[in-house]
Amino acid sequence: MKICDVTQFYSPVSGGVKRYITEKRRYLAAHTQDEHYLIIPGETTRHTIDGRLHTLTVQSPRLDRTSRYRLMLNTRLVRDWIDDIRPDVIESGDPYHLAWSAIRSGRELHIPVFGFYHSHFPEAYLRTILKFGGSWLRDAAMAYAQDYIVWLYSQFHQTFVASPHLRDLLAGWGIDNAVTLKLGVDTDAFQPAPEDDDLRAKLGIPLDAFVLLYVGRLSHEKNIETMLNAFRQIRARSRENFHLVLLGDGPLRRLLPAVRRETGALTWHSYLNDNAALARYYRMANLFVHPGVCETFGLVVLEAQACGCPAAGIHGSYMDANVFAGLDYWARENSATALADSILAMSRLDLPELGLQASAVVRDQFSWSNVFAQQWQYYYAAAHPGFQSLPEIARAPSWRPEPVLK
Repeated sequence: MKICDVTQFYSPVSGGVKRYITEKRRYLAAHTQDEHYLIIPGETTRHTIDGRLHTLTVQSPRLDRTSRYRLMLNTRLVRDWIDDIRPDVIESGDPYHLAWSAIRSGRELHIPVFGFYHSHFPEAYLRTILKFGGSWLRDAAMAYAQDYIVWLYSQFHQTFVASPHLRDLLAGWGIDNAVTLKLGVDTDAFQPAPEDDDLRAKLGIPLDAFVLLYVGRLSHEKNIETMLNAFRQIRARSRENFHLVLLGDGPLRRLLPAVRRETGALTWHSYLNDNAALARYYRMANLFVHPGVCETFGLVVLEAQACGCPAAGIHGSYMDANVFAGLDYWARENSATALADSILAMSRLDLPELGLQASAVVRDQFSWSNVFAQQWQYYYAAAHPGFQSLPEIARAPSWRPEPVLK
């Protein structure tokens, strides 16, 4: 089977979408004989091949200097490539013009096209942009966004949604093809281990410091300013030596030097592309902090917990369902003071014990192999209409599906 992913949410330093696609390709290479084609924007137009994994980049202009996201304009080339590939299944990973190109190609070639609703963008982007525009403008824009989402995602064969609560929301809007596909973690890399004192020493962090860790994009929709202001308050209010470590990049990286000068306790590192290296940071930290209020899943929160590092954050996003220790202590409002109170309260708990409890749940329920075995069920059912179920032997590299006729 040939599977083709098409998305603009992909760059050398991007986050959850890239992680999802990377893990999907790893699963495909290890457990199937299928081929994968990834079409994404890039600096140049090229086709690279690594065994059964194909990466096709379309030369596209940069959107900003930090994330290295690009705007794919040459959709004609994307459709030409899909026409040449003739995949069995197409999956679209963003809600913009590229999604319509994927839908058009699918219809022309009679190929099932799936959508993945990675980001609840009316909440993540529109509310932030329109918060100073008045309630009438915000309400009108949100209503238009809802109509657009229903219009677009109703065109797909099925729409993957990482959260069952978000799936129910979309269903209430009128999208009747949404199915839950929770994301997962690399359970080989992300697992508990002793605190990494060597990494602390390498970063110049005192061994007695209480380390807070954030992993993700440094942007407005991630609520970074609230977290930084909460950290300022924590440093001013507590006698304990709190230290904040941030991994990631984005436009709000410009705010970090001022916080570092003010507190003397901030460490920044750009995007990490290696799970083993990232796991060392999770295990070094005492508490993971995720201030986002518009998350559809919260993959990094799962990774932190898998490593035995509990998480603090702000109640009210779809991420709450994936927090398995300490959720009662999360902030009840989106403010720096409430988040600071939450972090200080959690710092007084038995965090190692809470972390082990959370890790056991995550590692039991959220392995990537389970996620993709479920997804392959949907793929084969769409590509082979007579196909009924994917047997366990599908994980063996030699297995090939045979449709079961009704």
